[in-house]
Amino acid sequence: MKPIDEQHIAEPGLVVVLDITGGDEDTVRAVMAALDERWATSGVGPVRRDPGEPGVRARIYADVLRPGRHSP
Repeated sequence: MKPIDEQHIAEPGLVVVLDITGGDEDTVRAVMAALDERWATSGVGPVRRDPGEPGVRARIYADVLRPGRHSP
């Protein structure tokens, strides 16, 4: 997984990094899509498998103070 880079944010907010682990790609993508609807996120990103480790992993960045795509 890529290291976290510093990023300038134009307006105040609380951005968090969420590392998601699941049994399969469909589950992890569904979790990322649900987060994308709730908060402003970096979107559904790549899913990876680590050799010798069970399941798959992904990382998403979320601004938990800003509503997502489908929030009122």
